[in-house]
Amino acid sequence: MKKTILTLFLASTTLLSFAQETYTTASASVLTITGTSTIHDWTVTANTIQGTLEVDGNSLKEISFEVAVEGIISERGATMDKKTHNALRKEEHPKVIFLAEGMDISSTGNQNISGKLNIAGVVKEVGIKVEIKRSTGEIRIKGEKKITLMDFDIEPPTAMFGSIVVGDDVTINFDLVFKLN
Repeated sequence: MKKTILTLFLASTTLLSFAQETYTTASASVLTITGTSTIHDWTVTANTIQGTLEVDGNSLKEISFEVAVEGIISERGATMDKKTHNALRKEEHPKVIFLAEGMDISSTGNQNISGKLNIAGVVKEVGIKVEIKRSTGEIRIKGEKKITLMDFDIEPPTAMFGSIVVGDDVTINFDLVFKLN
């Protein structure tokens, strides 16, 4: 009797461990931030994205990803990069982090993800409309989120003695590709 119970317990825990899958971000993942200033629109690109996706059947147990602030680079050069890094308080908060738990991914298409977004040490609960595509060994999550810098206690950067000011609203665009480990 004890052997039967032990065998059933071991079999069930083995099956449960196979049901849960872990995906990690692939190099094809892209995240950009776009905004405006008093003289031109701008885009910065996150060059260092790391994340995991824990899936149990059709249930998304957890999605977490982080962007290294130092890896956020603009096409406009080192001066803008430095202003971006300073605005995001890179030294005190070297990463932007997103964490969400508990979501049904049984169907692909448009869905909402709610989670915690941590930018420059300020954590906010956010809802994000995303498009999810699931294929063998891969889950792709694509979307955008508009945020207001002041909501995260970020003073919009300025240049040229305050004559150039970055707009308070920015848009985070992402196309995250997660591959099965």
